[in-house]
Amino acid sequence: MKKISKLLKSRLVLVGLAILLQMLWWALFVGRLTSYSVFINTFFRLVSIGILLYLIRKDENSAYKIAWIIVIMGFPLFGGILYVMVGNKKPSKRLAVKMAAVKREMKDAMAQNQTLLKEIWEKDPAVAGNVHYIGEFGPYPVWKHTEVTYYPLGEEMFAHMLEDLRKAKHYIFLEYFIIQEGLMWDWILEILEQKVKEGVDVRLIYDDVGCVSLLPFHYDSMMEEKGIKCLAFNRFIPVFSLVMNNRDHRKIMVIDGHTAYNGGINLADEYINKKVRFGHWKDSGVRLHGEGVFNFTLMFLEVWNAFKVPDLNYEIFRPHRCHKEDFEDDGYVAPYADTPLDNESLGENVYINILNQAKDYVYIATPYLLISDEMENALCLAAKRGVDVRILMPGIPDKPMVFFMAKSYYPPLLKAGVQIYEYTPGFVHAKSYVCDDRIATVGTINMDFRSLYLHFECGTFLYGCRAVLDVKKDMEDCFPKCHQVSVGDCRQGMIGNMITSVLRVLAPLM
Repeated sequence: MKKISKLLKSRLVLVGLAILLQMLWWALFVGRLTSYSVFINTFFRLVSIGILLYLIRKDENSAYKIAWIIVIMGFPLFGGILYVMVGNKKPSKRLAVKMAAVKREMKDAMAQNQTLLKEIWEKDPAVAGNVHYIGEFGPYPVWKHTEVTYYPLGEEMFAHMLEDLRKAKHYIFLEYFIIQEGLMWDWILEILEQKVKEGVDVRLIYDDVGCVSLLPFHYDSMMEEKGIKCLAFNRFIPVFSLVMNNRDHRKIMVIDGHTAYNGGINLADEYINKKVRFGHWKDSGVRLHGEGVFNFTLMFLEVWNAFKVPDLNYEIFRPHRCHKEDFEDDGYVAPYADTPLDNESLGENVYINILNQAKDYVYIATPYLLISDEMENALCLAAKRGVDVRILMPGIPDKPMVFFMAKSYYPPLLKAGVQIYEYTPGFVHAKSYVCDDRIATVGTINMDFRSLYLHFECGTFLYGCRAVLDVKKDMEDCFPKCHQVSVGDCRQGMIGNMITSVLRVLAPLM
């Protein structure tokens, strides 16, 4: 009873009920309004027609447009008004203006290293094209002199995170989608509190929606009392708006400007298999030590400076500022971020570029598979060219409906020659690509519409690093533990096919 009482009083339930009541109120309001007058009824229908015409010519993802067109045609009275209220995928204007201003201030610090780009052009023009794209439209430069360590499991990465946190002397930046009180966060928080006492500048950004049911209300104030500077990103408010969909899904830890962690691993016990939720939790991450860490520092400051007292001198955060010795040279790295503030689907395009340039194989790990036509075509075309394309998916899903929707994408991929593996021991949360023993990317970007179009995301692009083969080996070790999906596994009958067809149409709105 205590658990039920606590759940009913939780912020998530209270805010959810407030939003549900708003939706019901709007539905009743519009229904009553349209019943009073033919003129008003006609007005709402004309609004819907106008929105349909607007969507047809709008430069927008086709799947997203089709989903809204079907909703509006199905509900001509409410559909157009619903789109006006929640159909805009862009973040709030206030958020966009603040972050755009910081981005402009960072322009010089983000300048591409043309010498390194030329080196890559001479070695591999196809890879250089992707690096050039990240540098122009991120914009995040490519770096050498960066040692990369790949971790196939969260618990392995966590052990090294604790070691590096204890060594911090100047500053610690953390930016995470999910933080949950438990063993993992308690151990980290204990170190952070000690570092504050030693005079280390500790800053924390957490996503308010990601933590809405996991952390106490105003947890940022609790952290400030401990001396940890804190920001709750895009606070979850009880207002019916799609702006709440624009979440900070990044996972970044920066220590003294020369060491950084990135990947799928949030700060909660299931990510290190201290808590079992969906079987064995398969995740991945990378540790960077060297000059490439500067990109992650800038990503963190891009968010921090938009809402807190800004640090305008970015030079003081350069990796060599706190590490005078030379860094090990281990290939090329280009940490990059994606944002819903622009019209550039950078995360998706990095993935598509990898598929387009593949010659031998592309191995992919993702927890979700709700993809655009462009991504589906890239996967199918690579397989049809003879590339060994494999996708590692969960065997035990965390969101059954989303997993059910993902299966609607299986048949065309399988028929094109893409191989799909479901991880029998449990849940795959890793977000990784590895291609032709040359390139890989590890980060936070799922293969679903939320990650690719709505969230603030990040990843680490690797070329010629030893860690590339470690990513490959991790994938190869996972495949024998999986059930390889066949076309026969996808047969769902007439009713099942109808349901999945509807869900697939609505996938961009989920």
